[in-house]
Amino acid sequence: MRNRPTAGRARLALAVAVVLGGGALTALPAQAAPAADGLTVQYRTSASGATADQTEPWFKVRNTGSSTVQLSQVRIRYYFKADSSNASYRFACSWAARGCAGVTGTFGTLSTPTASADRYLEVGFTAAAGALAPGADTGDLQLRFHRSDWQPLRQSDDYSFDGARTSYGDWDKVTAQLAGATVWGTAPEGIDPTDPTDPPGAGQTLFDDFDYGSHTDPALSAHGWSVRSNSGGPGVPGATWDPSKVTFVSAGGNSVMNLETSTAGTGATTTQTEVLTKSMKFRNGTYAARVKFSDAPKSGPDGDHLVQTFFTINDLKAPMADDYAEYDFEYLPNGGWGEPSNILYTTSWETYDPDPWQAVNQHSEQRSSYAGWHDLVVTIDDDAIAYYVDGQPFGTHGAQYLPERPMSINFNQWLIDLNGQTSTVPRAYDQQVDYVLHVKDQVLTPAEVAAKVAGYRAAGTGFVDEVPAS
Repeated sequence: MRNRPTAGRARLALAVAVVLGGGALTALPAQAAPAADGLTVQYRTSASGATADQTEPWFKVRNTGSSTVQLSQVRIRYYFKADSSNASYRFACSWAARGCAGVTGTFGTLSTPTASADRYLEVGFTAAAGALAPGADTGDLQLRFHRSDWQPLRQSDDYSFDGARTSYGDWDKVTAQLAGATVWGTAPEGIDPTDPTDPPGAGQTLFDDFDYGSHTDPALSAHGWSVRSNSGGPGVPGATWDPSKVTFVSAGGNSVMNLETSTAGTGATTTQTEVLTKSMKFRNGTYAARVKFSDAPKSGPDGDHLVQTFFTINDLKAPMADDYAEYDFEYLPNGGWGEPSNILYTTSWETYDPDPWQAVNQHSEQRSSYAGWHDLVVTIDDDAIAYYVDGQPFGTHGAQYLPERPMSINFNQWLIDLNGQTSTVPRAYDQQVDYVLHVKDQVLTPAEVAAKVAGYRAAGTGFVDEVPAS
C-alpha cells in the first residue's frame, strides 16, 4: 500500500473545496423532571491498594423516592486527583446487572481543584438501562478506569476512593444528579457538582440516522451534507459522480443510505458515489459508523477493483504540507493496489506529494472478507489514533499522524481501475451506511458508541449536530 493512490487525493481539490459551509444545529428534546428525587449511591472497590493498574469503583443506585426514575436522567460523579496535569484516562464497564451497553462513562475537569480532586468520572445511563421503581436498585455496576498509557495510578489521594470499602455501603463522597439536580452526596470542599466543569466543547456530538427521502431531500443539505456531482478523482479516468445513485432504503427496521457504483467496463460508463460533510470542522474525538460492505455486485459479473470507504480528511494545501490529515477505513472486496483479493485497510496520513508520488502514512490491514454490516470506530486524542472493527482493536497509529487542522467526514465508493474485470457487461455494487456519529474531544469505547446510538434511537432522535464550526 506504500505507493497506492488513496481515497482523498484529487477529490479534495475538486470536491471538498466547493462544498464548505455550515450544518444546521438541532437540540435534543427536553425531558421533564421526575416527580420524586430520592437516590442513594452505594460504593465498594475491588482494587483496594494505594496504587493500582486501574481504579475499580463499583456502584449500586437505589431509588429512595416515591416515583419511578428513568435511569437516563441519572448521573454519578466519582472525584479523583490526576497523577499529572497531562494524564488522560480511559473508562470501561466490566459488568453491569442491566448490561454495559446501557452504561456510559466520561471524564471532566473541576473548575476549582482541591488537594484530593481535580477530575471526575461521570457515570451515566442510556435509555436501554430502563427505569428504577421506588425501592429498586440497579444491581452491580462493576466499573473501572485507567491511565491511557497504562502507567500505575495513585488512588490513596483520591477524594472518592476508600480502600477499606470492599463490600457495598452508602457512600456520600460520590454525588448523584437526577434531571440535573444534585440529590445525593457531597462534592469535594463544597463544589457544586451541577457546575459546568466539563472541558469546553467536550461531548458535543454529530449524529445522523440517515432518514431521508432522496438525495434531493432538503433536510440532507440542511443537515450539512453534500452529495458529490463534480468530476475528478479518485477512480477511473472519465468516470462521473452521480448524485442520483445515492438513495435511502429500509434495512432491519432502519433507514440506511445506499451508495451505488456501476460500470460497463469503460470510463464513460462508470458512475461513482460520494457523500461528505460540507464543513471541515471535525478534529479530535470519536468517529463511528455502521457500514455494510459488499463482496459481490448486486447485478452483473464480479471482479472489479472496488473501494468502499468511511474516512475523515482535509485538503492538501501544497505537496508534502505537514498540516494535511486523513484517516481511512478502505475495503477492497476484489483486491487492487497489488493485492490479489479482499483486504481491509486503516490508514493514518501525515502528508503526500502526488507527482512524483511519495507518501508519509501508517497503515494496518487484514486480508479477509468483510462482507456484511460492521461497526467502524476511530478515536483521535493527543497521543494516538486507534481503529476498531466490531468492537475489537484493528490498529493504533502514532502521534506523528495526529491532525493539525479540522476535517470533513466522508463516505464514498469508487473503482481503482478497470483491470480486475474487463467485461463490457454492466454491473453495479452497493455500499450502505446505517448511521454516523462524532463526539468532539472525547474518546469513547465501541460499547459507549453503541450505547450512545441506542440512546438517540430510543429517544426518537434521528439527527443532532452540536459541533461548532471551526
